[in-house]
Amino acid sequence: MDQIRKGWFSELNDLWPGQCMSLEVQQVLQHTKSQYQDIVVLQTKHHGRALILDGIIQCTEHDEFAYQEMISFLPLCAHPDPASVLIVGGGDGGVARECHKHPRVKRVVQVEIDGEVIAASKRHLPFMAEGFDSAKLTLHVGDGFRYMEEHREEFDVIITDSSDPIGPAVNLFTEAYFGLLRGALKSGGVICSQAGTVWAGLDHVRQTVDRCRKHFPTVRYALASVPTYPSGQIGFVVAAASERHDLAAPHHRFSDEELAKMRLRYYNADVHAAAFALPNFVKKALS
Repeated sequence: MDQIRKGWFSELNDLWPGQCMSLEVQQVLQHTKSQYQDIVVLQTKHHGRALILDGIIQCTEHDEFAYQEMISFLPLCAHPDPASVLIVGGGDGGVARECHKHPRVKRVVQVEIDGEVIAASKRHLPFMAEGFDSAKLTLHVGDGFRYMEEHREEFDVIITDSSDPIGPAVNLFTEAYFGLLRGALKSGGVICSQAGTVWAGLDHVRQTVDRCRKHFPTVRYALASVPTYPSGQIGFVVAAASERHDLAAPHHRFSDEELAKMRLRYYNADVHAAAFALPNFVKKALS
């Protein structure tokens, strides 16, 4: 709460030295400390409601759809038949909301360690928490590491919707974690994990991609624009358990009518392919 001064919340963190994002605040809707992290929900003046964990913006009503759609539909559409999906994290419900939309998804299992984030989202972020109402979803409050250890070769797609690498999310960026992901995937499976921004954390992106490569033969990094994230951009590590898997070529190309019916405002097949086109300095760093 000491990050709110004179009516403005400022995202001050050493992960992004020398810069911050600020949001004008109308009301603090909730401030609690769970077993794992500090949870704040704000009503902002221009960005709607915002979820803040450990002082870092997780989502705002204004632009959350860009992140939620991309972290979900990139792996879902890179897989020919994503019938069974595991979500690790995602306590706001946004990824569950998007996975529900895909017509080939039959079963979604979500494991979120912090039940208080789920409760806060259901109370204050119904536009995202609607994902928890999906008939396809089975929700577990618990440890994603332990769940994957106990469920081997079970999922077609695994999506890790984590916060940034502080607090309970630190372990979701390790080499051991990517090993667990590989073990829980079926043959030919695809994963997607939040992987940070190249503008404010290129070394972190490179380390995350390198750790993923220890366990997956096909690994790519993709970009999306989310204005309220550091530098206005976020990246994802997308990987396949099989070689020569063209992750940038979507298996599912939805018509304009289908996109509208699914209420997709950011993702389409052209955006999918373009997300994997990287600037030269990023290609060099990740090569």
